[in-house]
Amino acid sequence: MDILIAGATGTLGRQVVRRALDEGHQVRCLVRNPRKATFLKEWGANLVKGDLCKPETLPRTLEGIDAVIDAATARPTDSLTVKEVDWEGKVNLIQATKAADVNRYVFFSILNAENYPDVPMMNIKYCTEQFLAEADLDYTILKPCGFMQGLIPQYAVPILDNQAVWVTGESTPIAYMDTLDLAKFAVRALEVPETAKRSFPLAGSRAWTAEEIINLCENLSGKNAKISRLPMGLLQFLSRAMRFFEWTRNASDRLIFANVLVSGKPFDAEMSEVYDLFGLNPNEMTTVETYLQEYFSRIMKKLKEINYEKEKSKKKKKTPFKSKSKS
Repeated sequence: MDILIAGATGTLGRQVVRRALDEGHQVRCLVRNPRKATFLKEWGANLVKGDLCKPETLPRTLEGIDAVIDAATARPTDSLTVKEVDWEGKVNLIQATKAADVNRYVFFSILNAENYPDVPMMNIKYCTEQFLAEADLDYTILKPCGFMQGLIPQYAVPILDNQAVWVTGESTPIAYMDTLDLAKFAVRALEVPETAKRSFPLAGSRAWTAEEIINLCENLSGKNAKISRLPMGLLQFLSRAMRFFEWTRNASDRLIFANVLVSGKPFDAEMSEVYDLFGLNPNEMTTVETYLQEYFSRIMKKLKEINYEKEKSKKKKKTPFKSKSKS
């Protein structure tokens, strides 16, 4: 199958590319800057230059395509806003897909997006779900709870660097999944006709609070975390203030998302029927414990090697004084 993947250079998108290639599909990656995506070409994917926010660039990217997997999203460092990429850009891509007579479309949303109309990212995801359903495509909507990859910069790295780990209020339990496993569902959806015109939650084996993740990281690293609690009121103030400046609006939208993370309502879902339909084995999915254990094992081993090399270098620099011979 010839697949166009949007968001191919992102944390999730690159894993979708890798999985699709491993499954024998022909993969075309929609990228704004091909020079920054050469690693995808080295993997065996084809690169096509296009921009979700420039609809005139999209028709040619869909020529000869059988299906689209949409893993694109605005990044915190982007000059473009969440609305421009995750709403206007997605509308452009969906319309271009329909115009090109490409009927199969897999879209990554967020679990429970419909419950947070006041949170820009969640509201936009839900609106995109509705727009996609009304476009009369054979869509499949996948709704992850959270990426395990995000646990590293948020918890693991600060603990290793003796930096503060920031938490806010009552943390929401989240059933994280590895992006490698999320990619399995995306590619598998194209192979299972029963997944068309349906939405599915994607949740890990259990939901974790921030405190539980911190405790796990402490046990695996042998270090104590420096926890700093940020008042929710301060986050809300910063979010409102940042909206006055064009270059901080994307960050402002992300700050509002913190309301979701302190709601206390678990981001979790029953997955037995989903696994059965997709024909995937839950025992083959990565758990948070395994993911973090592998990370800390690699890092601790690397740190020991670095310290060993430093000590070795110091010893080489030490030159003993030669004793003067007595006349």
